[in-house]
Amino acid sequence: MARKPGVDWNGKKKIGLALQGGGAHGAFTWGVLDHILEDGRLDVEAISGASAGAMNAVVYAEGYLGGGREGARKRLADFWKAVSDEGSLSGGHSTAFDNMFKPFGFDKSPALWWMDTMTHYASPYELNPLNLNPLRDLLSKTIDFDKVRACVDIQLFISATNVHTGKIAVFERDKLTVDHVMASACLPMVFQAVEIDGVPHWDGGYMGNPALWPLYYKSACADTLIVQINPIERDETPKTASDIQNRLNEITFNGALLGELRAVAFVQKLIDQKKIGPPDYVRPLMHRVDGAAKMAQFSAASKMDASWDTLIAMRDIGKSTAKAWLDAHYDDIGVRDTMDLRAAFE
Repeated sequence: MARKPGVDWNGKKKIGLALQGGGAHGAFTWGVLDHILEDGRLDVEAISGASAGAMNAVVYAEGYLGGGREGARKRLADFWKAVSDEGSLSGGHSTAFDNMFKPFGFDKSPALWWMDTMTHYASPYELNPLNLNPLRDLLSKTIDFDKVRACVDIQLFISATNVHTGKIAVFERDKLTVDHVMASACLPMVFQAVEIDGVPHWDGGYMGNPALWPLYYKSACADTLIVQINPIERDETPKTASDIQNRLNEITFNGALLGELRAVAFVQKLIDQKKIGPPDYVRPLMHRVDGAAKMAQFSAASKMDASWDTLIAMRDIGKSTAKAWLDAHYDDIGVRDTMDLRAAFE
């Protein structure tokens, strides 16, 4: 008997995931993944990720190889606990100095203000000439990349930005090392560029946050679920220097995604009008778990806040948001879009 489109031999619906980056806000994505794994109705065929999304992707694959769904859930929880224990995803460490100023609140921490000021006046090559990187140490210690590369059940696509060409670089599962993930998370004012095969790379979010096209070109799955943690829209006008910079970063890191969504909408229109179609083209079905509204309670500065209580709060928002979305739209997967692309970019 032939299987239905988008359904595997076990009767589960297949889906590709596109995971945004956003520092500690990636704990929201952890929650989304945790619910998908716990729910059990979806089989993840491929994951495209950038920055924190790339970290979630490789940890998911590592855990899945050794223990299936429960193995992936455990590894994700272990990884984020390690992030909290070690410090922030920005590469900084919690220190006694930071703890002295906790009454100010994270956003007003003198240590955070000092770091933000210094990165505007000096590059990481000047501030950190030895290229010491706690984040790299954390990833090397907590992720077994041999297992990641061996997880053939899930395709992985990790995005970075080629500094020389300005183009996106996408690294696939069978080649992945800690350097590829570090390249995907390399904020140029915080880290020195990560060289891969002699080519420097910066954060993947500049050119693909996350990249969608690998899911179409290199995966047979028609359904793509975007896990979005960076808000596209904000109602208020930023007026302070930090608010302006934060909003500019949000716009920048959503720019490539919006461009790809426009292209997807155009292809969908051509297919719907029967100008192109099978067998050469399969209509992509787009979905989105959008955490922007509920995550608005966390400031942009909290992307560097790896305190366990904060990460757990973000995880729980991700779990509840994913549950609500999956309960409402499971029947739509493999059948129709649940994301209004035109509304997303107009």
